Amino acid sequence: MATRRERSAARRERRRIAKGERAAQRAPGFWFGVGLLRRGFRTWRSEPGIMLLGLVPGIISAVLIVALVATFAINLDPITRWVASFANGWPDVLQQLVQAFVAVGLICAIGLTIVYGFTGLTLIIGQPFFEAISRRIDEPLGAVPEAPGRPWFGALVGNIGERAGRLALAGLASAGLFLLSLIPVVGTGIAWALGALIGGWFLALELTDYPFERRGHRLRYRRFALGRRRRVTLGFGIAAFLLFLVPGGAVLTMSAAVAGGTLLTRHTLGEPIAR
Repeated sequence: MATRRERSAARRERRRIAKGERAAQRAPGFWFGVGLLRRGFRTWRSEPGIMLLGLVPGIISAVLIVALVATFAINLDPITRWVASFANGWPDVLQQLVQAFVAVGLICAIGLTIVYGFTGLTLIIGQPFFEAISRRIDEPLGAVPEAPGRPWFGALVGNIGERAGRLALAGLASAGLFLLSLIPVVGTGIAWALGALIGGWFLALELTDYPFERRGHRLRYRRFALGRRRRVTLGFGIAAFLLFLVPGGAVLTMSAAVAGGTLLTRHTLGEPIAR
């Protein structure tokens, strides 16, 4: 039979666990991350000039991406028929069904690669504009410890190399999503859901690049820090990813997403995000 001291210790432990559970429930989650992107859009009211400049690299990238998308759309039918050639000789209904699954899978896979490719290309083209947006977000919220800047050319080459590596990973993920989408009935839905998760994570990594780099934190630490706030990170990234899928949405969202990415960085590093 438990003694009075043991019962008292058990009650204290239960209170401690309950307190921790309540704190976990109050911790910022997915919708907090969505709210950070929404706050990024509010920057249009306070800094319309610099936000307008952020549209320019997006428009340049969009022209290149649209050309690639148009090429893909024109060739979607022959590509689909070639991929689904294993179904040749099957009844017509089954052939058409297989081709439909293949087409949807290709669109899902290419969509992830295009969104990530657009983001990386736009951030490279518009680096001065987006760094300025990020600084404008940081300045009124409090000083941040800035690391010594890398030489411009070295930083550019390093950024291109890192983004090329992540683009290759996004391509591999796209290939996996395509194969998953071929599973009858449930495959397409699961592939689109996983695509949003993966795309949201990759976008969050990209859109927090400038503020993390300015503080001297490279990619490895960025992955670790964002991973500790995974729900918030995915809320922000998935919201941006879905907006990027809307025709014209990527161009209009890019500046706000960079602003929101700076707020996400501050939240992740424990810096104040309220004025």
